[in-house]
Amino acid sequence: MPTPSPRLQLVLDQLELYEHPLLVFSAAAKGEGVEIRIDFRNPPVPVHTYCFELHPRDLEHPQFTWSFQRQLYDCLHDYLIEMFTRTPQSRSDQKGDGHSDAL
Repeated sequence: MPTPSPRLQLVLDQLELYEHPLLVFSAAAKGEGVEIRIDFRNPPVPVHTYCFELHPRDLEHPQFTWSFQRQLYDCLHDYLIEMFTRTPQSRSDQKGDGHSDAL
């Protein structure tokens, strides 16, 4: 197995600090940056993998550990929101529900 690049190793080291009972975190080099993947651990229904990229400027930021945590938490929020299969704003639910947007 090849040695990870310093940027990838930086992210892998950070991911080692996080453990979640429902989610699995992984990372891979992507161009000059790193792609982080969030997978649902043993989902009861199929769900997508959430991916986001860290660019070299993100990885070289002096406050990397804090900005990484903020971005990871923001992405976790986005990932969970994307799992909704229906919301009050779903267009298909608004059709024929007896309510009109017109006043």
